[in-house]
This record gives sequence, structure tokens and C-alpha cells, in this order.
Amino acid sequence: MQSSRYIIKRIILAAVSLFAIITLTFFLMNLMPGDPFMSEKATEENRAILIAKYGLDKPVYVQYGKYLANLAKGDMGTSYVLQKGRTVTEIISESFKVSMSLGLRALLIAVVIGIVFGCVSGLCKDKLPDGIIRVLSSMGISMPGYVIAAGLMIILGVRLGILPINYNRPGGWIMPTIVLATYPASYLTRLTRASILEVMNQDYLLTERAKGMSEFVVVFVHALKNSLIPVITYLGPLTASILTGGFVAESVFNVPGLGRYFVSSISSRDYTMIMGVTIFYSALIVMMNLVCDILYKIVDPRITLE
Repeated sequence: MQSSRYIIKRIILAAVSLFAIITLTFFLMNLMPGDPFMSEKATEENRAILIAKYGLDKPVYVQYGKYLANLAKGDMGTSYVLQKGRTVTEIISESFKVSMSLGLRALLIAVVIGIVFGCVSGLCKDKLPDGIIRVLSSMGISMPGYVIAAGLMIILGVRLGILPINYNRPGGWIMPTIVLATYPASYLTRLTRASILEVMNQDYLLTERAKGMSEFVVVFVHALKNSLIPVITYLGPLTASILTGGFVAESVFNVPGLGRYFVSSISSRDYTMIMGVTIFYSALIVMMNLVCDILYKIVDPRITLE
């Protein structure tokens, strides 16, 4: 009963948070100078006609009310600039499939590498494997995505020629997937290591060692389960972020995914696309955080949802 009340409360809170994000994004977006039709080769008269056609000449609060009314019907409008005439829902649906394809691969790689390397690092504390893993994870966290992307393109794509730079060619997904997975894998490695070391000397693990269990079993079976809470906390926003596509990876490798459209929509002032992608991205983050809260109870039954 308590769990049901907690979930309902979190859903209501999620809806309020999403409404606040929509409102803030809408008004901040309208503070940007210019309009979506500035870049078009059109006369001032034609621009004025387009602005009037889409209702952008009306007061902001009127535009906001109209947008909320349409959004309540599931209508996010049509793209002003990027793909004129196509609905935002269609564009998001199409581009998200591409981003999700890359994101699922990157997420799987990041989780497996992060948890395994984190456990190995905790198991071999202050030894050579621990030192190597810590150096590599520090590099993965500190290097910006565009540096990793440029390095991969130069080394693997240009000099060695073993991977295609163009995403649409066979194997073109490999380099953007590596870029997407590098930071989360490195962060998960350090997070898992810290969590493992925190629980390593607890009484129940000392008991397992006293029973004659190997250190490998103690770490990967017993310690890992009780150190997953911080990892699950990070996996919520990570999953939402990585599934919607990395802005850097998709822009550099020309991937027709959601991340690239988000960057393009801002630079071209495509208001409906900005709002649509922001709402989709925010809703995904809110949903994943709710899922993570429920997973806490599954991983550790001692946690009460109140």
C-alpha cells in the first residue's frame, strides 16, 4: 500500500516537473533574438507573412496557451525550418530510432565495462590492475567527447582506414558508439569501485570469507549486489541521455539522430522542434528516474518506499 502511494506521488511530482520544464523552455526560447525565418532568403514582407501564419506575431502568453492546448491533444506542431511540413512527432519518432539503436549498444558496453572493471579495481585495490583501470577511467572522464571523436576519426578512420567515418556505411556505427560509451563506462567504473570498497569490510562479507569463499565470489556476487544503489541512481539519467543520442557524437559523425536534430533546431531557431525534443528528453529522464526508484526496492528489500 505504501509502495502504491509512493509511486502515485512520484507520478504526480513527475507531471509537475514536466509542466515546469515546458513552461520554462517555452519562455526562455522566445527570449532568443530573431525568428525561425531569419535565415531564409525572403523579403521582409514574406517573413512577416510566415510569422503571422504560424502565430508568432501574437503575444507570448497567447502563443503559450495555444501550444499547451495543442500539446494536450498530442499535437507538437510542424517543423518551421529543418523539415518543413513534417510534424515534430514524426521527426522525433524517426530520429529516435537511430539514436536508440546507437544508445542501446553504448549503454550495454558502458554498463558491462563499468561494473566489471569497477569490481576488478576494487578486488585489486592498490595493485597494478587497479592503477591501470584508474588511469584509464580518469582519462575517459576528463577528455571531452569531441576530442575522443576527432581522435577516433583521425586514427581509425583516416590513418588506419579500418573504420568508416560516414555513419551510413557498414560499420559506421562503431565510432559514435565508442564515443557515447566512453564517459559513462569510465564514470561507472569509478562509481562501482568506490561502492565496492565501501562495503568490502562489512560483517556479512567477513562471514562469507570465513566460510572459505574466494575473494572473486565475495566481490562479484555478494558485495556487488549491495553496492549497486549508487550505480542505479546514475543509470536513470544516463539511460535517458544515451538513448536520445549524444549531441557531440551525432553531430561529428553526421548521425541522423535526435541529438543532432536538437543542436540543429537551436541554431536554426526551429521553435516547435526545440520544444518537442526538450519535452521528449525530459519525459524520458523523469520516467527513468521513477523506474530507478522502484528498482531500489528490488535490489535491496530493506529500502522502504514512502
